[in-house]
Amino acid sequence: MTTTLGGMRRKPIRLADDALVRFAPLHDGQHFTLLCQPTTAGVSLSSWAAGQRELLEAKLLEHGAILFRGFAVEDAAEFDRCTSALSGGALEYRFRASPRTQVNPGLNIYTSTDYPQDQKIFPHNEHSYSPVFPLKLFFWCDIAPEWRGETPIGDSRAITREIDPAIRERFARKGIMYVRNYGDGFGLPWQTVFQTEDRAQVEAYCASVGIRPEWKANNRLRTRQVGPALVRHPRNGEVLWFNHATFFHISTLPPSVRDTLSADFADADLPQNTFYGDGSPIEPEVLEHLRGLYRKHMIEFPWQRGDVLLLDNMLAVHARNEYSGPRRILVSMAEALNSSDVALNGLLPSPAGRGAGGEGNAPSSATDQQPE
Repeated sequence: MTTTLGGMRRKPIRLADDALVRFAPLHDGQHFTLLCQPTTAGVSLSSWAAGQRELLEAKLLEHGAILFRGFAVEDAAEFDRCTSALSGGALEYRFRASPRTQVNPGLNIYTSTDYPQDQKIFPHNEHSYSPVFPLKLFFWCDIAPEWRGETPIGDSRAITREIDPAIRERFARKGIMYVRNYGDGFGLPWQTVFQTEDRAQVEAYCASVGIRPEWKANNRLRTRQVGPALVRHPRNGEVLWFNHATFFHISTLPPSVRDTLSADFADADLPQNTFYGDGSPIEPEVLEHLRGLYRKHMIEFPWQRGDVLLLDNMLAVHARNEYSGPRRILVSMAEALNSSDVALNGLLPSPAGRGAGGEGNAPSSATDQQPE
């Protein structure tokens, strides 16, 4: 509706969609991670993003992560709408590795990992151990922590580029074996991991994705699977380091936790561990080399209430810092991919750069790390 002022018609002002927001690097001088903020109050992220999918897909592929700040994202339902606007909708959290709480039975929105607040969580790509993983990962800040509690994020391209070529080639040829034990007094029971009480359903799922189950006494379960260490991004084909080799390895745990697990569990019953795909152990110096690269390429920002962080899960790793006081960060995952469809097998081509495009028999050792 228009009004008049001094005989002149005054028309309502409408900003073009591309004028409603501005983009800038999250940190000056760094290409990894883009900051997106509204230029005027009251911009709905879900409504605006729904009409900007092509633009945002291109920016996400270029920068690896986007932090949306200053939009009115007030509750989990609106966060779910943002997830749908920026993807095909939130996925159910399946083949679980960490304790989470579903915030609403009608939404696939979950709390970030319920893990002691005085401990850090090591960098990782979400579900990179799984035969099915999300391409997109979303975080929403409901309650910002009083101290620390950041979700550090890291550039997978930079990590991939700097891995020693001999180590890359070895992992490319052998892959990675994941061994997990469920419900032995530490970690998640298999009923939670697979979201069923029916052993036949567990076996059917495992058969469909190449996991080998082994039922133990007292209704306990051990699984083995071999997955790729490197993958090709489905959008541009660039090769990326994408796995849980370091994250699930017992040596990555804090010494006190590692020592407790080793004292309480036989090697065959530790909650989680990783090996080369042929079952041979991963050398300590290799694991330390990889851990150093993850740590080197992390950046941080303090959470603000309403922040939405969108990660390309193949291009960005994430972690969690220790914190004090209340903290509530919710998580959603979207756009499922099969690791077998993007797996790089055999010799590795030249390392990824910005804008570039069988199971064996292993000792059944494992440890438990909790993803954010």
